[in-house]
Amino acid sequence: MGRSANQKLKLIYILKLLMNESDEDHVVTLTEILEELDRHDIKAERKSVYDDIEALRSLGYDIIFKRSKTERSGYFLASREFELPELKLLCDIIQSSKFITHKKTLELIKKIEGLGSRYEARELQRQVYVIGRVKGLNEQVYYNVDGISTAINADSPISFRYFEYTVEKKRRYRNEGREYILSPFALIWDDENYYLLGWDHNKAELRHYRVDKMVEIKQLEGRRSREGKALFSKLNLASYSKATFGMFAGERTRVGLRFSNKLAGVVIDRFGKDVIIVPDGKEHFLITAEIAVSPQFYAWLFGFGSEVEIVYPEELRAEMKALAGKVARLYK
Repeated sequence: MGRSANQKLKLIYILKLLMNESDEDHVVTLTEILEELDRHDIKAERKSVYDDIEALRSLGYDIIFKRSKTERSGYFLASREFELPELKLLCDIIQSSKFITHKKTLELIKKIEGLGSRYEARELQRQVYVIGRVKGLNEQVYYNVDGISTAINADSPISFRYFEYTVEKKRRYRNEGREYILSPFALIWDDENYYLLGWDHNKAELRHYRVDKMVEIKQLEGRRSREGKALFSKLNLASYSKATFGMFAGERTRVGLRFSNKLAGVVIDRFGKDVIIVPDGKEHFLITAEIAVSPQFYAWLFGFGSEVEIVYPEELRAEMKALAGKVARLYK
């Protein structure tokens, strides 16, 4: 590229230098700016750099000159699209997410590092403790999310195959390997996994599927628009998520529960601050909630031992008692 053509990129190179090499604790001197421009075969004088800094400021970049008698004086980019605490938060979320694979976790964090200075990138690297964590195995999940979102926006059904793992850690396809046909409506994040909620054309009901266990997703453009819209429009997604434990399907039932007072925080975390808590003596309280009764619901209750009791309906009390008996017999 010729000298005159490079001259047109002068502002971009100055901005790139400030973004990569400066922050509140690290400045870029005027001499370093001139040296960087010279490396790109760009002729510049001090006054022209001052004018370029002012031009960048007029574009909204918060560039500050830091004067110091004891340390280096120079320019730094004082504010960015994302501040360092926000970048750390994004890294933590990505690392703790089970559905994001180990490989993709490292790729995403590397991209996040580019949103800060190279000094901030070092701090983000110190937070990377991915190895050994339980992470997803399906690299296709990111394309699945994109394909599903495209189908929702296009009001189009999709087809896919769905698998589970065997004890040999191999995939086994459900539905005898045949494709599922679904009208997709919403992606739900629950219990560290992504789920797709939609109208199952074969079952003729709303069902949800884990996105990381879906493969060969195809948008069925030749078919009519999505089915099940009327039912989905009446569905409260927040209530649906609260009622469904671990996204296990089950018959929705109104359930009365009695908890020890020390579990008030657990109950609010699960059912939200709108849950009605009724004192029951000095040590307990009662709540009523609509629950999709499933093995996962009983497992959640088992985790609290004698600190929780099903008050009604009676058939659920009997089911809980029978399950407790089965567990007790294992340890005889």
